[in-house]
Amino acid sequence: MKRAGTWVLAAVCGALWWSTGVERVQAQGPKIGFVKDERVFQEYSAWRKAQEQWDVEKKAWDEEAMSKKQELDDIELEFERQKLILSEDKKKEREAAINAKRDALDAYTKEIFGPEGTAERKYGQLVQPLLESIHKAIEAVAVQGDYDVIFTLQGIGYIKDSYDVTDQVLKHLEETAE
Repeated sequence: MKRAGTWVLAAVCGALWWSTGVERVQAQGPKIGFVKDERVFQEYSAWRKAQEQWDVEKKAWDEEAMSKKQELDDIELEFERQKLILSEDKKKEREAAINAKRDALDAYTKEIFGPEGTAERKYGQLVQPLLESIHKAIEAVAVQGDYDVIFTLQGIGYIKDSYDVTDQVLKHLEETAE
């Protein structure tokens, strides 16, 4: 009976030791945090200011595009109304004017809203410096708070360089390619 009590006591002590050891290992795991991107965008005053400026410029471009579209719609409607009474020369003249307006609208839309257009470049000019500031702030918080990884809701905002395994992956790729 005494031996059974000793075994039970040894088992309980071992379990306690093991559990405190596990907790100790878990406590030494990576320190992780996250940033709510949307909240940063809503509350960061420089971001709000840039967004307001963007909205003003985008509204002007949209209004210009709508004005050009309205002009096109108006001359198309006018042409449809008068089409039956116009001579062939006048029809061709009006069709050429309609095509010119349509081409001008398409060119404007592409220049402003197309890939690498004015709108995209302007948005990049407004936002890129702010994104860099946000990234630097996340990195500063990570270093000051001794975080290993900070996620944003859109991806990773910071990760310690010591977690970088790129060299190992490249080495493995080179070894398996041979």
